[in-house]
Amino acid sequence: MAGARQTVGEARRIVVKVGSSSLTTAAGGLDADRVDALVDVLAKTRSGGEREIVLVSSGAIAAGLAPLGLRRRPRDLARQQAAASVGQGLLVARYTASFARYGVRVGQVLLTSDDMSRRAHHRNASRTLDKLLAMGALPVVNENDTVATDEIRFGDNDRLAALVAHLVRADLLVLLSDVDGVYDGDPSRPGTSRIAEVRGAEDLAHVEIGSAGKAGVGTGGMVTKVEAARIAAAAGIQVVLTSAVHAAEALGGGDTGTYFHPTGRRSADRLLWLQHASTPQGSLTLDDGAVRAVVEGRKSLLPAGIAGVEGDFSAGDPVELRDREGRAVARGLVNFDAKEIPLLVGRSTRELARELGPGYEREVVHRDDLVVLHP
Repeated sequence: MAGARQTVGEARRIVVKVGSSSLTTAAGGLDADRVDALVDVLAKTRSGGEREIVLVSSGAIAAGLAPLGLRRRPRDLARQQAAASVGQGLLVARYTASFARYGVRVGQVLLTSDDMSRRAHHRNASRTLDKLLAMGALPVVNENDTVATDEIRFGDNDRLAALVAHLVRADLLVLLSDVDGVYDGDPSRPGTSRIAEVRGAEDLAHVEIGSAGKAGVGTGGMVTKVEAARIAAAAGIQVVLTSAVHAAEALGGGDTGTYFHPTGRRSADRLLWLQHASTPQGSLTLDDGAVRAVVEGRKSLLPAGIAGVEGDFSAGDPVELRDREGRAVARGLVNFDAKEIPLLVGRSTRELARELGPGYEREVVHRDDLVVLHP
């Protein structure tokens, strides 16, 4: 265990995620003292630039509540987005002023999950973050709530942080909230104890993980944090999950929170986003041969292997690939609109090119845009 924690203290590129409940007052406004306390830790951790930090920060919606006269987090999407619009500016302004005390510049990066699955957008985000770090700036990342097309889901920033850690090839992900680790029961009850380290799913198999945070302004519970830790660990990144008040100890390799050992190797960055952050806009049903080709052969999906289509999607959208029993076996970015697919079903690319033109002599889902979903 000491060796594992030592590698935490030696991590050079770190993603730190902080939740709303660690930055705001119960009424919903930004707590300047809490922000400054976090910034003090992060600025000192950078050690004059020897360690690079990307901060994934929640708090935009919470910060926008009070200025808009909202007493609690609204349930409807339009008012959530309005609060995020007001609050995001306040949040970054607060970080900018706080980090300026240490001569550290802040760069705002707003990401959407679907954009990150697409090749060009993913590459641009990666370049932007790398350049900010190379120029000595500290990126502050948040989901682009103001243009989210789906309901702003609970705990998205936990998962976002895991994916960003993979995007920037981080050595370490630190998830900060109002809970100081994963416990083997309700931490408010006597007799429960903190789980110091997790080597794999079996270590949490018999643990009931709660889903509610203590404060009323945050949305991500322990379930989303553990899931984020698993995503990062499966991508070869070590993770520490602890409370914001223990941030300095966690970043220094101290025995705080729950440490997740890396369980897998790094894969293609964009495919991790496709698997964990995209929302399928439809589905394609594959015949048995196509399922084998995609799942076992890791091959592209050709028109001849399609048995059916559902949904209203456009070329470039993520779709689910299903077997004849309806089980999702893969996810990928489709090269045709939904209305075009029925023309292609069961036909060879050569036949389609001869009848419809050379633009139809291509894969429905290319293997580079496809990720197999393991059960």
